[in-house]
Amino acid sequence: MKTIDDMAVAGRRVLVRADLNVPLKDGQVADDGRILASLPTLTALMDRGAKVIVCAHLGRPKGKPDPRYSLAPVAARLGELLGRPVELAADTVGPSAYAAVAALRPGGLVMLENLRFNEGETSSVDLDRGFFADRLAGLADEYVSDGFGAMHRKHASVYDVALRLPCAAGYLVQSEVAALRRLTSDIRRPYVVVLGGAKVADKFSAIASLIAAADQILIGGAMAFPFLAAKGYKVGTSLLEADQVDIAAGYLEQAARTGTEIVLPSDVIVAAEPALDTPHEVVAADAIPEHQAGLDIGPESAALFAATIRQAGTVFWNGPMGVFELSPFAGGTKAVAQALTDSDAFTIIGGGDTGAAIRALGFPDARFGYVSTGGGASLELIQGKTLPGLAALEES
Repeated sequence: MKTIDDMAVAGRRVLVRADLNVPLKDGQVADDGRILASLPTLTALMDRGAKVIVCAHLGRPKGKPDPRYSLAPVAARLGELLGRPVELAADTVGPSAYAAVAALRPGGLVMLENLRFNEGETSSVDLDRGFFADRLAGLADEYVSDGFGAMHRKHASVYDVALRLPCAAGYLVQSEVAALRRLTSDIRRPYVVVLGGAKVADKFSAIASLIAAADQILIGGAMAFPFLAAKGYKVGTSLLEADQVDIAAGYLEQAARTGTEIVLPSDVIVAAEPALDTPHEVVAADAIPEHQAGLDIGPESAALFAATIRQAGTVFWNGPMGVFELSPFAGGTKAVAQALTDSDAFTIIGGGDTGAAIRALGFPDARFGYVSTGGGASLELIQGKTLPGLAALEES
């Protein structure tokens, strides 16, 4: 796979697909981990005299401009980190973008507005996606793929543009692939997978492959409730998709056949709603009250998860154990993070939410083996699946 070190970029217009899909709060960036991860590639290209054009998405604005998803706060934070203002074009492939690119000097940088303000970016119709990719590619001479968190999507800026321009992988993509492929070719056992988070549907299908690879799978957060329901437990008002219960039961049977241990919470912290001032209590996992929801794993579960992690040779963690943003429900996530930092295992954290969680709880990235910027992308890569963004780089 060609890298940016193989490219002659001085004076050339280089379109960089970055992953800057960061959380916002009160109009400002709440966690800048993904922006920081993009800096090595961007600064290297600028230092080598490239005219850098950054493109990225934010949220899911459904194919049309929506001020709630403007990249303006991201451009402002990137400018602070670079120590220079970052101009944000008012569109992606319109007059503002073309004018901004035309005015670029070697070593300069401009950011395009949210890619997903255009229907063609995420279209499943090849012609529609290709038309948008043609216009995006028309802004540049070279293309650099550095948005790892989006590489599992067959989107115009991820896949189609790479087929239209000379292309290479950025430093972030290189490091992500090298780290995550250790989980498919160089596993130190026991191999422990920790799954959590609220985006259950995004990672539920990965469990079958992980059962085949891992020695133990620890499941917390909203991920746990389909499994608890499959065991016949009542889960109150906890997050639960009814169609996932039978699938979870099948996973439990598969794990029993293969000898992989699925470890579920034995206790949970429940409350009527996720709020700081809402009364909460610890209950057994099979005794969740009818009108309450599980919002974190309980202390007994946290201790068990931590003990299992400390004995591992390799750990992959994707998804918080609870509503970590609120202190009453952050204990499980903090316990898992602490166990990873105490472990001698090779540890990988996968997913923007998990990375944001550890930083919010005071754990710097450097205390872990590798902190991936991509949740879905990391899960698909460690399953051995083909990522469209990587396939495009390898085909070019």
